[in-house]
Amino acid sequence: MRLLFAMLCLGTCLATLPAGDTKLPLLFEDDFEKGAERWQPGDPAAWKLVKLAKGQGYNQFQLSKVKTPFRSPFNYSLVKDLQVTDFVLEAKARSTGKDGAHRDMCVFFGWQDPAHHYYVHMAKATDDRANQIFIVNGADRVKISTKTTKGTPWDDQWHHVKVVRKVADGLIEIYWDDMKTPIMTAMDKTFTWGQLGVGSFDDSGLWDDVKVSGRRYEKK
Repeated sequence: MRLLFAMLCLGTCLATLPAGDTKLPLLFEDDFEKGAERWQPGDPAAWKLVKLAKGQGYNQFQLSKVKTPFRSPFNYSLVKDLQVTDFVLEAKARSTGKDGAHRDMCVFFGWQDPAHHYYVHMAKATDDRANQIFIVNGADRVKISTKTTKGTPWDDQWHHVKVVRKVADGLIEIYWDDMKTPIMTAMDKTFTWGQLGVGSFDDSGLWDDVKVSGRRYEKK
């Protein structure tokens, strides 16, 4: 009887998990208290550690002097020595850019190189170039979102960001503060593995408490 009850409870709990949640091992965690040696910025001069009310944060404080081969964000810093397939990335993010329709912050994933990757552009107002999920595949970025919102309401406060990726069915989900309902979704199987990173298109921002759970990509 107890076993039956436990199984029923487990089924109920699994049924109420938010879409995209998976039980994946923790692969990476950084609160920047020991520096940013685990990161690979596109332009090291654009990133620095800063003191926060509690601890330190990773600050992309100016525009990077990096030229991307195609139209795509040029402010990025990638996690070193980590390539994943399925993953859940969570982080705290605070926009420090000028307020406006395209005030943005980005998360990069499936990163093969600057000409091949995905990124999510979280901006205050939505159009075909903003507040969407994009793919860069040997050409200027292309929108692949199947769902988005009217905009991501950045202010000067910290916010909770989560990106979920399941390569088997191509699922991509983006969460912002509300961890139950994604603000953006996409389905794409072009890149099934890659590095992860944070940054912005042409703005600035702070990052802290980055965590990645997932499955490591092992080259065959």
